[in-house]
Amino acid sequence: MNLLILSCGTRDKVVQYFKKAFAGEGKVICTDCSPYAPALYEADVHYIVPRITEPGYMENIFDICRKENVTGVLSLIDPELSLIAKHEEEFRALGVTVIESSYELCERTLNKWEMYCWMKEHGYPCAKSYITLESFYEALEKGEVSFPVFVKPMKGSASLHISKAEDKETVELLFSHGEQMMIQEYMTGQEIGADVYIDLISKEVVSIFTKKKLVMRAGETDKAISFRDERLFMEIERFVKENGFSGQIDIDIFEQDGVYYFSEVNPRFGGGYPHAYACGADHMTLIKNNLAGITNMRQIGCYAVNKVMMKYNEIMLIDTVE
Repeated sequence: MNLLILSCGTRDKVVQYFKKAFAGEGKVICTDCSPYAPALYEADVHYIVPRITEPGYMENIFDICRKENVTGVLSLIDPELSLIAKHEEEFRALGVTVIESSYELCERTLNKWEMYCWMKEHGYPCAKSYITLESFYEALEKGEVSFPVFVKPMKGSASLHISKAEDKETVELLFSHGEQMMIQEYMTGQEIGADVYIDLISKEVVSIFTKKKLVMRAGETDKAISFRDERLFMEIERFVKENGFSGQIDIDIFEQDGVYYFSEVNPRFGGGYPHAYACGADHMTLIKNNLAGITNMRQIGCYAVNKVMMKYNEIMLIDTVE
C-alpha cells in the first residue's frame, strides 16, 4: 500500500505524518518540479517531474504509479486538483485511488464566483460578491455594500493578488490590471478554518476540526486556536454533503454577529492542517484505512480544544543538485 503525493513543495509536515501512518505497511512517494522542494526529501522515494502544464506530465505520473505500485494519489496544490480528477479513470485502471473530490467540484472551488453562486442558490450565508463594476456600483448606491471591499481574481489560490480597496478609484485600477476579477464584501468577523475528511467509501463526513485564526501570513494560517461548536459542525456537514465533496477538504468561514458565513473551499490539505493533526485529528490514518478498504467510524470533534498553534521556520540542507 503505497501513497503518491504530488507537488509536495514545502509541506514537510504532511509528508512526515503520512510516513508515520504508513510505517511498516507501505511507502510514501513524493514528486515536485523543483529539486529544491524540501518535502521531497522527507519521502521514502522522490521524483523530480515536469511542470503540470508541460506535455507528457500525466504519462510521467502514470509511469511512477506503475513503477512504485502506487495505491493512492493526492496533490497539495490547487491547479493540479482538476487535472488529477480529470484522469480518475486512468488512475483507477492502474489500481490507484484518487484521494480527492470530483472534477466538477475541483473546478467549482477553483472559481470563486461559481462557488459564491452555488452557495447563494443553496441558501448559505456568504459575503456579497460582484463581477462587474456596474453591479457593484448599483449595490453601493442602494447601500447593500460599502467600502472597504476586497478585489481579487475569480480564480486563484494562496491569497495571491488579493487587495483591499477603500474607494472607487482603487477598485477601477485593480480591475483594469487584472483578468476576471471580482469584488467581495469585506468581512470583519472572526475568521475560522475547518479541516474536514469525508470517507472515500461511505461518503460520510467522519472528521471535522475547527480553529479560530489569529494571524495570517502569505495566505496561510500562522497562528490559531482550536475550538468546538456543535452548531458549526452541523452546518459544515450539511454544506459538505450538499456539495458532494470527498476526501480531504479545507474550508474558510467567517463568524459575524452569530452567523457563520462560508467563504472558500480547497479540496486538499490546507497549510494549517498540522494544527489539526497535533490536536488529534489524524486524517492520514483515515486515508490509509480507506485505501485498505476499511470504512472509518465517525469522530467529529474528537480533538483537543483551546490549543494554540504557532508556526515557526525550519531549514533543511541537501547536497548540491546537478
